[in-house]
Amino acid sequence: MGAFFRFLCAVLLVAMGCGATAGEPDPHAADRAALIKLFREIEAGINAQDVERMVAQMDPAATVTWLNGEVSRGHDEIRAYYHRMVKGDQRYLNKYVTKAEVSKPARFLADGTVAVADGTAEDDFFPVNRGPFHLSSRWSATCAKVGGEWKMMTLHLSSNVFTNDLIAEAKDAVLYGTAGGAVGGLLIGWLIGRRRKR
Repeated sequence: MGAFFRFLCAVLLVAMGCGATAGEPDPHAADRAALIKLFREIEAGINAQDVERMVAQMDPAATVTWLNGEVSRGHDEIRAYYHRMVKGDQRYLNKYVTKAEVSKPARFLADGTVAVADGTAEDDFFPVNRGPFHLSSRWSATCAKVGGEWKMMTLHLSSNVFTNDLIAEAKDAVLYGTAGGAVGGLLIGWLIGRRRKR
């Protein structure tokens, strides 16, 4: 699932930082301003835990690939996923926050009607049934100008499955468990030895 809000900050910065060659006017200045407004509104929705503010900035056919690999297609599926993860009685998370950075300036395609951006995000999750954890992730997004208005079309979130805080935590648990088992085994062996000597 992850990591929506910081990613959006990241894209926001992309939109701000992608200018024309020095000394030349930026032909996409108005579009960048519109994208900044879109990203800020999604960010506000995430901060408010308000999925309706998020989907309002997305095309009805938008696709989101979350950090857990699930895919939501369209507003209803995006709402359902968010509700299940963050809002419902059986939710996994009480909340999550994220801080995103842009890797490179947004690129405009298709005569300026499509914008593509990517970057990194630092995500902090607050699960219901355990302590918080942190993930470093990456994101990519595509926005399109539909009927003169910019809308998010795709958002893809991903994280390193080989090196992250959850993997490190699992390794520590195995290490502590093994050490605890070894100490316990030695203690039991010592007690058994004492009994036999009596």
